[in-house]
Amino acid sequence: MTPLDHGTAVAAETTRFVAAVQHADPSLPVPTCPDWTLADLVRHTGSAQRWFTDLLGKGSLQPPTSRDVDLKLPESPAEYPAWLGEAAAEAAAVWTGLDLDAPMWAWGADQHARFWVRRMAFETLVHRVDAELALGLPADIDPALAADGVAEFLTNLPFAALFAPKTAELRAENRTIRFARTDGAGDWLVRLRPDSLTLETSEKLSEEPAEPADATVRGTAADLLLLLYGRLDRTSDRFEVHGDDALLAHWFAHSAF
Repeated sequence: MTPLDHGTAVAAETTRFVAAVQHADPSLPVPTCPDWTLADLVRHTGSAQRWFTDLLGKGSLQPPTSRDVDLKLPESPAEYPAWLGEAAAEAAAVWTGLDLDAPMWAWGADQHARFWVRRMAFETLVHRVDAELALGLPADIDPALAADGVAEFLTNLPFAALFAPKTAELRAENRTIRFARTDGAGDWLVRLRPDSLTLETSEKLSEEPAEPADATVRGTAADLLLLLYGRLDRTSDRFEVHGDDALLAHWFAHSAF
């Protein structure tokens, strides 16, 4: 997907998020984010969007020394949905005037401004799903966007130890895990080595992978995305799982960020 697609996704996902929560009880628990309420979920998402926007506006080539930004947070949780919508609008106003191919610091693999728009898209999408699940609403995800989200998660995972230290333990003696999409082209092979984690991707249909993996998980792009983010469990009947379950247990115990 292009940066423009991710910008459109931020807007669309935020609009849907706001529509879901604007008349809901802010104190409603969010089962997929233990100990959080809807108010916590909206506050977190809007805060993340504003922090990303601040980084984009500065365009620094160096890591930030502080996460302090003006959140403009309303006093009443009832006003949080509108505040979230404003955060996305402010973000769009900033990146519209930027060269998203310009080099800048990012914690992940892509050291360009576009990293933050893509990251914002999936931060918003996953939490939109959290809100809809909490409210008992349909939580569908566009398949193409979901596949891009799988790639974004796996591509950046090797760099996440900065804030998710358990990811540094995703090491093994040359073991492989395949995440295979069943609703279109998409195949992601993760290699766990003693000193690193690497990713190989393929756009081919995944029914006949060229190389067998030590463990394989097959599912739709949307379900794989939610699995990687811990919103679904690999034991769900939504997935076909084959191979070394201990390897998969190690993966899911250490891959959250």
